[in-house]
Amino acid sequence: MRRIGIFGGAFDPPHAAHSALVRAAMGDLKLDELRVIPTGYAWHKARPLSPPQHRLAMTRLAFADMPGVLVDDRETRREGPSYTVDTLRELRSQWPDAELFLLMGEDQARALPSWRAWQEILQLAIIYVADRGDWNKSKPRFVAPKVYESRFKRLQMPHLPVSATDIRTRIATHQSLEDLVFESVARYIDHHHLYQTA
Repeated sequence: MRRIGIFGGAFDPPHAAHSALVRAAMGDLKLDELRVIPTGYAWHKARPLSPPQHRLAMTRLAFADMPGVLVDDRETRREGPSYTVDTLRELRSQWPDAELFLLMGEDQARALPSWRAWQEILQLAIIYVADRGDWNKSKPRFVAPKVYESRFKRLQMPHLPVSATDIRTRIATHQSLEDLVFESVARYIDHHHLYQTA
């Protein structure tokens, strides 16, 4: 049975913690492929995202050298808001016999009940929640609802206190991005003058 991982997000910009999660998933879940899917219009984001063509280009640069990892542009091509359930339905239609594994962080797992057709998401895919150690003690650890416990698993990750928000702030204040983003991504950001203002 084909095992397909799905990792969606803004990737604004893609960074070291994203690549660590992908590497961990490829190794631990024995995936045949992992689809990294930049979101199109993010209905749940308070701030506007960078244009999709930039986020897509940066994501392709970030994951270019990872075997089995494909950057999937389907959500950036979609009109209107981007919903995970639509993407999972499409993938299920393409590979009816595949096992789907949806990767997400703690914050996304906590917010899942606010997502469109979230119970259908749990039927379509097993959710792997990234366990990034104890770097953020300000929020309680995500605990799966008892009735859906079997649909949630933990994905162990190295301790990497990196966030896209911090990276954007660093760029706006002319601080170093060393070890936070791939060099090719840093060059792209510089060339296109992205995130110049906080």
